[in-house]
Amino acid sequence: MQQLFTISTNVHEGLFDITRQVEEIVRQSDIEQGLVSVYVQGATAGIMIQENWDDSVQNDVVTLLRKLIPHGVWEHDAQDNNGDSHLKAGLVGPSEMIPIINGKLGLSTWQNIFLCEFDGPRDKRSVVVTVIKDHT
Repeated sequence: MQQLFTISTNVHEGLFDITRQVEEIVRQSDIEQGLVSVYVQGATAGIMIQENWDDSVQNDVVTLLRKLIPHGVWEHDAQDNNGDSHLKAGLVGPSEMIPIINGKLGLSTWQNIFLCEFDGPRDKRSVVVTVIKDHT
């Protein structure tokens, strides 16, 4: 089963919790055991599993990436002025794979799934969710 959903982002860089949307797709699949792939389409966004307790960890992720990959010093900036956005997205990666255990996401208490925006705000970020049943 595969579904696509979109979200809009309202900041240049930030993490957006998409766990509920993925949970709903897994619920609709009726798959008890398997895997779910969460993939963002776009070269300047990523998907990350991170702590969900408060915003401080998510803010720290953005701060760390800003320090590691500063804006305005990359060759690609001559074209789009977003070289750092591409590098951040490449470092984080476009997808995560999560086990499905007894029909639910196999995340721990403190884990959620986040879309990482590195070149926003955007009216539409597309996320592809693919649910794969375990046939063993």
